[in-house]
Amino acid sequence: MPKNFVFSSESVAEGHPDKVSDYISDSVLDACLEQDSNSRVACETLVKSNVVVLAGEISTKAKLDYEAIVRQAIREIGYVNDDDVFHADKVFITNNLTSQSVDIAQGVDAKKAKDKDTAEQGAGDQGIMFGYASNETEELMPAAVMYAHRIGRKIAQIRHGGRQAKWLRPDCKSQVSIRYEEGKAVEITAVVISTQHTDDVTRSEIETFMKAKVLSKVLPKKLYTKNTQVLVNPTGRFVIGGPQGDAGLTGRKIIVDTYGGAGRHGGGAFSGKDPSKVDRSAAYMCRWVAKTIIAAGLAERAELQVAYAIGYPEPVSISVDTFGTSKVDEEIIAQAVENVFSFKPANIVTALKLKKPIYRSTTNYGHFGKEELPWEQVTKVSALKKAVKALS
Repeated sequence: MPKNFVFSSESVAEGHPDKVSDYISDSVLDACLEQDSNSRVACETLVKSNVVVLAGEISTKAKLDYEAIVRQAIREIGYVNDDDVFHADKVFITNNLTSQSVDIAQGVDAKKAKDKDTAEQGAGDQGIMFGYASNETEELMPAAVMYAHRIGRKIAQIRHGGRQAKWLRPDCKSQVSIRYEEGKAVEITAVVISTQHTDDVTRSEIETFMKAKVLSKVLPKKLYTKNTQVLVNPTGRFVIGGPQGDAGLTGRKIIVDTYGGAGRHGGGAFSGKDPSKVDRSAAYMCRWVAKTIIAAGLAERAELQVAYAIGYPEPVSISVDTFGTSKVDEEIIAQAVENVFSFKPANIVTALKLKKPIYRSTTNYGHFGKEELPWEQVTKVSALKKAVKALS
């Protein structure tokens, strides 16, 4: 990537059809884990008009009312208005969930290793996972996607508050473009907001509100300037939205969920999957390690890649890329990472406490950059520094 460029990332709100699907799937996962921490869950959701379809595989001891879970998730999102075609109390729900295949389970279930007493859990699938971090925001995340998330969160906060902007409805998208000079963010060149609304508000009113009550509150003043182009509801009208306007599917917003395109993605989605699926758990692990590298001051940008074979506990490859920003030899960082962190699926689950029902808090506005999540807590900075020093 050149040193001078403009980079854009987007975010979508919880009322976006794909995020409705993600949130329902993660709500089912959390409900399973609340009763049975060893639940195996792969829950997919389709939403369109006034219909919700659940599909996938679940093996759990939990006794669940899936219909109640679905309706509560939709209610929390905010589809409860009298004129909503997609309404928490009125949607038709089809449940096509079955048990996990025994062929998959035999390779994933923890079993006693021949030469040790610890339980060995194989990866839930083959695949590659990435984690990324950079020092351009306090969350150690790429700036464009973090600012897009901040816009969406602020709009949602206002909507759920209910005291102002009662014309707001749940579906919303945001996008931020940032100009870089010599690799550093210097200006937000453009902001795009498309928010669903009632029929009794004008586009001009929405734009004025967004500039005064949202953008000026969440964007850094040194980057958000009078030169920033702001486009609000550029089509002019956004009354029909959510699943009424477009179908939604679990797992279609993987770039929104991760790094906004600034970091690579292995292709696997997160929502609705229990932590035995390395698509999710190993991606969280890679973010934890990449963030630790940056927090330790070893580089300005870092990306980690791991690869797994289904049913096999050890990753088949681990690589580190610091894009030429490392303060010490990249090979030393990579070796130190392998010395400090274990990438076995069972150890990832233990280290990051992934059997807890925490997943509904990950669904919206990115799975990364939220300090309360365990993979965002850089508890191994000292250990990584020590390992690097020992190898130098």
